[in-house]
Amino acid sequence: MNINPRKRHELKDAVFEMRLFFNRAVMAFILVFFAFVLLLYRAYNLQVTHYKDFATRSDRNRISLVPEAPVRGIIYDRNGVILADNRSVYSLELIPEKVKNMTQELAQLKHLLQIPDEKIEDFNKRLKGTRRFKKIILLSNISEAQRAIFEVNRHLFSGASIEARLVRYYPFGKEMVHVLGFVGRINENELTQLDEKNYKATRNLGKVGLEKYYEPVLHGKVGYREVETDVHGRVIRVLKRTPPVPGANLILSIDSQLQLLATKALGNYRGSIVALDPQNGEVLTLVSNPGYDPNAFVGGISSKAFNKLLASQDRPLFNRSLLGQYPPGSTIKPMLGLAGLEYGIINKTSKIDDPGWFMIENEERKFRDWTLAKFGRGHGKVDLYKAIVQSCDTFFYDLSYRMGIDKIHEAMNRFGFGELTGIDMGEEKKALMPSREWKRAKLREPWFPGETVIVGIGQGFWTVTPLQLANATAILANRGTRFDLRLVTAIDYGQEKVEISPKLAQKQVVSSKENMDLVLKAMQAVNKTGTARTAFRTAKFTSAGKTGTAQLISIAQGEKYDKEKVNYRERDNAMYIAFAPFENPEIALSIVVENEGHGGSSAAPIARKIIEYWLKENKTDG
Repeated sequence: MNINPRKRHELKDAVFEMRLFFNRAVMAFILVFFAFVLLLYRAYNLQVTHYKDFATRSDRNRISLVPEAPVRGIIYDRNGVILADNRSVYSLELIPEKVKNMTQELAQLKHLLQIPDEKIEDFNKRLKGTRRFKKIILLSNISEAQRAIFEVNRHLFSGASIEARLVRYYPFGKEMVHVLGFVGRINENELTQLDEKNYKATRNLGKVGLEKYYEPVLHGKVGYREVETDVHGRVIRVLKRTPPVPGANLILSIDSQLQLLATKALGNYRGSIVALDPQNGEVLTLVSNPGYDPNAFVGGISSKAFNKLLASQDRPLFNRSLLGQYPPGSTIKPMLGLAGLEYGIINKTSKIDDPGWFMIENEERKFRDWTLAKFGRGHGKVDLYKAIVQSCDTFFYDLSYRMGIDKIHEAMNRFGFGELTGIDMGEEKKALMPSREWKRAKLREPWFPGETVIVGIGQGFWTVTPLQLANATAILANRGTRFDLRLVTAIDYGQEKVEISPKLAQKQVVSSKENMDLVLKAMQAVNKTGTARTAFRTAKFTSAGKTGTAQLISIAQGEKYDKEKVNYRERDNAMYIAFAPFENPEIALSIVVENEGHGGSSAAPIARKIIEYWLKENKTDG
């Protein structure tokens, strides 16, 4: 049988191709098998070996924590009156992705709500850098009228809504600002010093005053919402919520009505009033005038408004009660008299013959008494009692010269001069109780005897804060005990209220009751028959006080002080200290009225108003 050669060749090719196909199939199977094994290994590695690691990474992409700011603690006065609150304010906000035509919607809102052009411009700037599903504030703190207009026309706007949020509010405004301080926007420098996690949702923090000092207590603890988001960061649902812990509430020793009365009594004068409870160091009122509205700082004050405050000659931003450093004038004569008695430099019968001046032996300068300029003579025969009642400068020139600056410095330190009062605000100054060491270190000069002489009438280098002066007065009032001063008497954490007890700074400033009684009776006579008699003539309560006139400029030898020829802001300061009732004091205070001359005529009448109100409120028969 003959076979066609061409067919034989075709048959041979088929066999060859079958073998080739088989070989390739085997190789492909082997490759697929190994690839499958590799995939299985990889899947096992992902799903089993590294499951926790990759699950965590996945959750991070899908689940995020959104911080929730805590509600700031409320601040109350001693009677439960709210001094610092949180109130709802309303903002107009837009979600860009829900707005069909942003230009048109903004134009309609601008016309409807009378929105300023700069607000629209600011919104457009922020629009460029914000995700389209995020809310953007167009107008903050909208009025009730604007809110009502929008609600009526809400159906016209697809992506606009009004949202409420809490902001700090100070109902007493400038009358309480130098006690409370204020909160303001957190800046970058402050952010580096804060607990970043706890402030993730917080816009404001305390800048000055109690708001700053008690920031950790008032702020609270941040909360979180655990949310599921899509790839763009848009929230799909809330998985879990940890609510924020509100800040604690503060209860102050301040009486808000007394604060208002004191501020009104000071009127348009620049100065300070500090009133204390001498039995425990509680601050009843603390006024620094003028003040400013703290509410302007909460949302961010404009540069123009802030610069106006800074440029004011009256210095409204300056807390005179804590930071003001004034020559104390004659208000410190009772303390110096006590020091003279305690050191044995004088006794109750010690007298001098006052011609109207004092001179250091072998020196030509005359240290003049105030009576010389007014009456052309001195006080005559004077003991300590009369020297306090009539405010005899010559007696205290002589006493201070004999006592010496070292003993004066030591004794006045015990009364808190040159020391911090311990008040819970953290901003106070020590002022200056001068000494040899201070002058040598500061001025590189020795201490001169004449400098000791003028310290005796509260002049020269000696300065005090109104807070220190009130504290020293409280020490006299309670017969010798010095307390750390305090504004906060309790902290309310909600579940627990912590009372803050008085803290002793020094138990016995004066050792002799007899010495103390002599000085206090002289101070009582100041208000009855002495330099403050006009202000207290018809008072129905017992009290004690001491007037002072603090010079700000020097008067040359032989010249007479004429206030009409002196620039107003360089005129003498009026100073006054007092406590009442005399036997069981409930209030001790210091008053500084800048550039208003004699304390008996300018400051003492203010003190009487404050004392009368306080004793009446407490139904005390003085």
